[in-house]
Amino acid sequence: MTINRTVRIIAGFFILLSLALGVEASPLFHNVNWLWFTAFVGANLFQSGITNWCLMDTILTKLGVPATASCSSGRKTA
Repeated sequence: MTINRTVRIIAGFFILLSLALGVEASPLFHNVNWLWFTAFVGANLFQSGITNWCLMDTILTKLGVPATASCSSGRKTA
């Protein structure tokens, strides 16, 4: 799995989790202030799209996540 894909998975998970915790109609509702975390993740996605820099990219690089998929990933392109 590449860094780009990992960042998208983490961001999506954070958004869904914070919505589940912040929306009153959710069975996991905890506090409406969780919606601030949703806004924070969205702002970071927006900022990274404009500046082409993402802190999560830096963190995942230091953790050893590959930047590109390897040829031995088992996928074949047409």
